[in-house]
Amino acid sequence: MLPPHNSPPCHTDDNPRPIEYPVLVIPAFNEETTIRTVVENALLVIAQVIVVDDGSTDLTVYSLKGLPVTLLRQPQNSGKAASLWVGFQHALRQGATAILTLDGDGQHNPSDIPRLLTAALKSPEAIIIGARKRPWRIETWHRTLANRIADFWISWAAGYPIADSQSGFRVYPASLLQKVNLEVGKSHSFVFESEILIAGADLGHQSIPVPIESEPRPLPRPSYFRPILDIVRITKMVGEKLLSERLAPRKLISGGFMVLTRRYSRE
Repeated sequence: MLPPHNSPPCHTDDNPRPIEYPVLVIPAFNEETTIRTVVENALLVIAQVIVVDDGSTDLTVYSLKGLPVTLLRQPQNSGKAASLWVGFQHALRQGATAILTLDGDGQHNPSDIPRLLTAALKSPEAIIIGARKRPWRIETWHRTLANRIADFWISWAAGYPIADSQSGFRVYPASLLQKVNLEVGKSHSFVFESEILIAGADLGHQSIPVPIESEPRPLPRPSYFRPILDIVRITKMVGEKLLSERLAPRKLISGGFMVLTRRYSRE
């Protein structure tokens, strides 16, 4: 279990003021080759770590033995969205003021956590996104294209340009997670992280990108992100929101204009 709310606050490397109670949530499904290293490196920079095992059938859970983390176990594979939501709710119940997420496959470098927390400290109501540098490569062109298509549609629905909408390395303000109520079923595994950006914009929580390097996975493992199917699902979700009564015509026009005329910011 997480320690009580009076645990020592976390200090960032660029600012002496503390972030009162940040908690890191790591969803994991069959990550036995990477999860221990990811968690060990994370513990060097943040004290409170929750790992949500999503019904792994390998040695993911065993790999965490002896580490000072909170381990939550899903009885069966329920998808990334459900794992994140379980972790969020547990962290909120323990009094988290900011909740970070990163993937368990090693593609995110935990040493970047202080930089994201520094951005969160400066903009406490924003969603901080670790925005990956994504040059075009022959071997990954389909994923890069899918991500940029997702960026376009999600930015349009949110009403402002969003950098790297598919990055799972983020900081969410607790105030946002206390207000949103989104679908977290298995078919929404990757839709959830897109939809929360749109919901956040509606509630006054825009995103701010922090440039990061994306690490290659230490061992080859097929990505759980399926470019065609998941982008179709994301596009469907965005289309439904764009056509809903909730989105006024003025927002449709202004959002589209901003996306078409402004470059994605990666400050």
